[in-house]
Amino acid sequence: MTDSSSTPRRHGFRCSIGDALILAAGLGLSCWLHALDFPLAWIVPAALGHFFLFCNVFLVWRRWELLWASAFVLNVAAHLALGSLDWLSPLLFQLPITVLVIIWQIRSPWYHGILAEQLNPRLKEYLAGRQ
Repeated sequence: MTDSSSTPRRHGFRCSIGDALILAAGLGLSCWLHALDFPLAWIVPAALGHFFLFCNVFLVWRRWELLWASAFVLNVAAHLALGSLDWLSPLLFQLPITVLVIIWQIRSPWYHGILAEQLNPRLKEYLAGRQ
């Protein structure tokens, strides 16, 4: 078991070189799929954009990320089953889930993403490891 005091908790927006490399690779893949006229090329930027939003901007808990991802897969599958390959309808159906996940995260006493100092009155407790 690791000692939580060895790595201090941080808050705010995060972006690493690894994140930038993943986003660049995703952009390359998206452009390549778009050049091939692949009708589902929009899934790559949608998934990567949410990955960045959840992991770097709002620092969403993994279980809520998995909830969102499950809903996204079911949403896209339902649209595919209905013969829809466009991007607008699935993303409009996904938008309320995205907003709900972000609101859940911001309202939690463990919120430590962007603007956490303004949005989480219990941030100091979280950073001190008392939660």
